[in-house]
Amino acid sequence: MFFPFLLPGWWLLLPAVAFVMYSQWKVKSTYQRYARMPSTYRLSGAQVARRLLDDQGLHEVAVQPIAGALTDRYDPAKKTLGLSQGVYDGASVAAVGIVAHEIGHALQDARGYSPMKIRSSLVPAANFGSMLGPWLIMAGLFVNAFHGLLGIGVVVFAAAVLFQLVTLPVELDASRRALALLTASGFVDRTELSQTRKVLSAAALTYVAAAAVAVMQLLQFGLLLSGGGRSRN
Repeated sequence: MFFPFLLPGWWLLLPAVAFVMYSQWKVKSTYQRYARMPSTYRLSGAQVARRLLDDQGLHEVAVQPIAGALTDRYDPAKKTLGLSQGVYDGASVAAVGIVAHEIGHALQDARGYSPMKIRSSLVPAANFGSMLGPWLIMAGLFVNAFHGLLGIGVVVFAAAVLFQLVTLPVELDASRRALALLTASGFVDRTELSQTRKVLSAAALTYVAAAAVAVMQLLQFGLLLSGGGRSRN
């Protein structure tokens, strides 16, 4: 939603939005670079995933291809590892790194990693807050009869921000587990491990950027709530 750029304090969002654009460019360019580099064993992402999952005793986790590019995800409810087509079929350094990262999430789920549990519990509130919060804020700002909705909207939107903040340690821990898995498994050599780290570091930037935007937007809404430059009819 673009309406925050029409409100006082819009300049707070500019650095975060620039960071988002940079992080998106970084992850795509890094992935494309290492997607062209074949891994040592020439195993597809699906094959690597199955072997790593079985090595960790996660035989119940299914590996499935999904549509899109860089849409890879682990679904803790269905116990499925969804790999985008380029990763599922690919035998590149990038594919191996992404597979290991998603298996990191499967390990978090299997080991009862607390931040992952917290994030999962926040999903309904985060979805509600991200969709409805801005509309409540807008109504509270511009419609006198709905003045009280501004505060409610800020509180509701805060749930979405909290979700983004909790996501950071979850994603960073998944990458840490991924590197440990690859080191122990021998699927990559020292050079490839360094390249994989670059892929995972670039991907981590996107989560940091998303959290930065959410925090700055919440700060902007908070300033409006406190009366700093609030627009009224």
